[in-house]
Amino acid sequence: MRLRHRRHLARPAALAWPLFAAGLALLALGLQAGSPAWPDPRWDWQPTLAFQQPWRWWTAAGAHWSPQHLRMNLVGCGLLAWLGWRAGLGPRATLAWALAWPLTQLGLLLQPALAHYGGLSGVLHAGIAVLDIWLLQGPARDKRLGLALAAGLLLKLMSEQAWTGPAHAVAGWDFPLAPLAHVSGAMAGWLCGAALLRRPRRPPPVAE
Repeated sequence: MRLRHRRHLARPAALAWPLFAAGLALLALGLQAGSPAWPDPRWDWQPTLAFQQPWRWWTAAGAHWSPQHLRMNLVGCGLLAWLGWRAGLGPRATLAWALAWPLTQLGLLLQPALAHYGGLSGVLHAGIAVLDIWLLQGPARDKRLGLALAAGLLLKLMSEQAWTGPAHAVAGWDFPLAPLAHVSGAMAGWLCGAALLRRPRRPPPVAE
């Protein structure tokens, strides 16, 4: 069993998830490189420009409010890359995460008072939700992990109280938290994961 798991992790398909996470991190670094503005107004999410400048549906994830904001999300990218790789997420899960990327910004249209948004955190929540869908379709141990992850994520989203305003100040952070982005990302990830992921079931053991 352990040897089979190691072989799976060594397959090229197993690299799709961590490579996508690395791509998101490089996007964030690349969009900020050479720009003194945090976030760079060319890339952040602005609902009034969402349809005139459609690239913002993607580039908003790379725009950040401060170096601290960027560092925190880069760490999150690395952690999620490792978790997905260890869980065996492949190309279909990666596709679900990729589709949830622009859909994360779609949910922000529900809060037009959020005039600007930037950051990877919404898309990272989408990735966590895709991972959750994968775990929930697995064997008993994975299902338990998936249920715990879903409960933890729901509690986190509720505690952030997205319904109380577009942005919240958080002690010790030099950037505002936009909790609706986390809700929207998680919902997009759960929906895309449920639509695209069908984890194969292991056949029951054959008695000899």
